[in-house]
Amino acid sequence: MELTNEQIAEYKGVYVYAQQVDNEISGIAFELLGKAKELAAALSTDVTAVLLGSGIKGLADQLAEYGADKVIVVDDPELKDYRTEPYTHALASVINEYKPDIMLVGATAIGRDLGPRVSARVQTGLTADCTVLEIGDFPLNPIPNQEQKHNQLLMTRPAFGGNTIATIACPNNRPQMATVRPGVMQKIAPIAGAKAEVIEFNPGFTPDNKYVEILEVVKSVKETVDIQSAKILVSGGRGVGSEENFKLLRDLADAIGGEVSCSRAVVENGWLSVDHQVGQTGKTVRPNVYFAIGISGAIQHVAGMEESDVIIAINKDEDAPIFDVADYGIVGDLNKIVPQLTEAIKAEVANK
Repeated sequence: MELTNEQIAEYKGVYVYAQQVDNEISGIAFELLGKAKELAAALSTDVTAVLLGSGIKGLADQLAEYGADKVIVVDDPELKDYRTEPYTHALASVINEYKPDIMLVGATAIGRDLGPRVSARVQTGLTADCTVLEIGDFPLNPIPNQEQKHNQLLMTRPAFGGNTIATIACPNNRPQMATVRPGVMQKIAPIAGAKAEVIEFNPGFTPDNKYVEILEVVKSVKETVDIQSAKILVSGGRGVGSEENFKLLRDLADAIGGEVSCSRAVVENGWLSVDHQVGQTGKTVRPNVYFAIGISGAIQHVAGMEESDVIIAINKDEDAPIFDVADYGIVGDLNKIVPQLTEAIKAEVANK
C-alpha cells in the first residue's frame, strides 16, 4: 500500500540498527553511523542509533562518539541473544513508533536475517548489499507526466552477478531501508566525550510459537584473520598456481607487516579459507596498500578492493583487467618478482 505525500512527510531522521553481540558493538554499526551523518546532513535532520539487547544501555556513549545524536534503547531479557522473532518485533515496533525516513542495517549474518523480516513487517521495500547511498531525485531523470520526487535515498548495488550497477529508490513507502556490507562505508574519527540523547523504549514481548529457544551456544575456537582491519594486504589469485606457492605471498606479507588475502578462485581450489576472500562474495576491504598477485581482476573481485589507497598488481598477462584499477603494475612471472620484492623490503628494513 502506497503512502500519501502527507503520510510520507511524517517520517523523519536517519536511523541505524546498531548491532551488538555479547554486549559488544559490531564494527558495522560505526561504519553505518558515518554514512548516516552524511545522509542526515543532506536532509538537515539527525542520526538515531537503535540498540537492542539485554543490559546494553551503557553502550550508548560509544554510539554517540561515532555520530549518533540519539540512541533508542530496547533493553529486555528476551533480547539477550539474537533470535529472529523478538528482534524483529523490537525493531519493527521502533519504526512504527518513531517513523524514521531512512533505516540502515548491516548486511551481516544477523542483518541479512533481520532486515528483510522487518521490512515485510512494516510494509516497505529493502535494497540489499548496497555499495553507494546518497540523497537525490527519483526518477534520476525527469519523465513526462510523472512526478520527480526530491530528497530520496538512492541505493546503488551490483546486479546480475556484478555485471551491472542498479540504483534503486523507494519513493512511495517509508522507511527507505537498505542493508550495507561491512567494510563498504567509512566510520568517522571518534568524537571524544560526545553524548547522545538516550530514549528507552520497550514494546513488550509475548513469547509464542515463533520464538526459538536457544538450548546451547557453542563457540568455535579457531584462528581467523581479520583482513578488513589490515593496513596492507598481499592478495593472491588463481595465477599463484598452488597452495604451496602461497608461501611466497606469506613471506612478502611477513616482511612488509601485512596479511594474506585471496580471490574466490583460491577459496574454491581449497588453497585458503573463506575468511581470506576479497570480493563481491567475500569481504570488502580498503587497506593502505593492496598487492594483487596473479589476480586477473574480474569485476566481482575488484568490487571488494577498488577503494584501497594504493593498488599494486603483478601479473604475467599485460592485458589483465587488474591493471585498469592498479596504481602500479608489474608484468612478469610472480615466482621471480615476489621473492625479489620480499628480499628488497627485508634489506630496506635491515638498513633502518
